[in-house]
Amino acid sequence: MIVALAGRRIDAAGAEVVRFPSGTIEKVKEELKALLGALQPQVLVTSGACGADLLALEAAGELNIPRSMVLPFDPLLFRSTSVTDRPGNWGALYDQIGEAVKKEKGIQVMHYDETDNDTYLNTNKDILKRAKELALEFHSNDLVAIIVWEGQPKKEDDTTANFKREAERNGFGIKEIITR
Repeated sequence: MIVALAGRRIDAAGAEVVRFPSGTIEKVKEELKALLGALQPQVLVTSGACGADLLALEAAGELNIPRSMVLPFDPLLFRSTSVTDRPGNWGALYDQIGEAVKKEKGIQVMHYDETDNDTYLNTNKDILKRAKELALEFHSNDLVAIIVWEGQPKKEDDTTANFKREAERNGFGIKEIITR
């Protein structure tokens, strides 16, 4: 089994809409660890943003599940735009996980333009594509997508809802973890 994952970043300080409050970090991490432990995937494929991605990568590491990261652009630029721009000590976790995954040759950098509105939508498609490639490598027909969110799409463009739709369209089984 190969697992692809996407979800919410931790809420910005003073966020008007609560999607992933910092008070639920430990709950979400424990639920991710329990789900990954039950699924026992051969690889977890995700990006590396603060919140769902890094918590899943950390949980997978604790369970000795191989990890693959798909980043939209330069890892240092990604760190500043999608990791350390939110409250918490996400930078240190990103650095630690990034080094471990790099040793496993599990980081794929897509070289998208960080100012392009479709960058994250395309990265989500690349996460699913990478999961399908790994399924072929591991001779597995079992693909699961984990969606970590509050359970409903935003009113405007929502990359997490898009990831869920793309995963369903590509035949992935769907599991959800609620962030609130």
